[in-house]
Amino acid sequence: MTKSYLGPVLLIFAGLLLSACVTINIYFPAAAAEKVADKIIEEVWQIEEPAVTEGEAGEHTTPQ
Repeated sequence: MTKSYLGPVLLIFAGLLLSACVTINIYFPAAAAEKVADKIIEEVWQIEEPAVTEGEAGEHTTPQ
């Protein structure tokens, strides 16, 4: 009374093999992703301008 386990083992192996091939792809609109990336880069690299004191306010002129 020898039972053959080859059939069920191959069936389980085939099921595992097929389930391992599942890939989930998420696509983002390129323009929207680039716009958000630029905004994040600007926020990270934002440099605060030094505050102008009252004494220095009259010394600065705007270029024409």
